[in-house]
Amino acid sequence: MSDVLSTIAASPWALVAMFGLVLGDAFLVVIPGETAVTALAALSVVTGEPGLLGIIAVAALAAFLGDTVCYLVGRRVGLERWAWMRRPRIAGAFSWARARLARSTAAIVFTARFIPFARLAVNLTAGASGVTAPRYLPLAALAALGWACYQALVGTVVATLLPDAPVLAILASIAVALLLGVALDAALAARWRRTPGA
Repeated sequence: MSDVLSTIAASPWALVAMFGLVLGDAFLVVIPGETAVTALAALSVVTGEPGLLGIIAVAALAAFLGDTVCYLVGRRVGLERWAWMRRPRIAGAFSWARARLARSTAAIVFTARFIPFARLAVNLTAGASGVTAPRYLPLAALAALGWACYQALVGTVVATLLPDAPVLAILASIAVALLLGVALDAALAARWRRTPGA
C-alpha cells in the first residue's frame, strides 16, 4: 500500500486531479474538493510528495477561479433566469446572501468559502447584486488562500499524528475535515438564526 501511495503522490496528475475537484466543487457541492486537498496534504506528509506549498497554491488557485466564475455567472445571468434559481429554498438562500453582503462583504465572502452551498449562493449573489470586481476579487482570493491553508493544515496535523499508518492518516484526515466542516456549518447556522434581521 505504501508503494501505491508513493506512486500516486509522485504523479503529476495528483495536483491536476485535485485542481479539477476543487474547481468543480465551486459549482456542484457534492464534488469532494475539500477532502481532496486534505487527503493530498496528508499524503504529502506521509510520502514527502507532492510539496505542501504546491498543494496549497493549486488548491487556492482552483478555489479562486471557481468562485470567480460563479461571481461572473451571477453578474451575467442574475438570480432568476433558470428554474432551479426560483425554487423557494434557493431564492431564500440568495436573499440571505444579499442581506449579508450588504452588511459585511468581507466577512460573508470569507465565511461562505468554508460552507459549500453558502459559498455558491454568496458568489452568485455578489455578481448579481453589483458588488464590484475590484472589491470582490481580492476578498475571494484571500478567502481561497485561507481555505486552502486550512484544508491542508487538517491533513498535515492528522498525518503527523499517525506517521506509521499512512492509509489511516489519509482516511482520518478526510473524516476530520468532514466533521469540522459540518460543525462549522452548524455553528454558523445557529449564530445566524440568533442574529436579529438574519
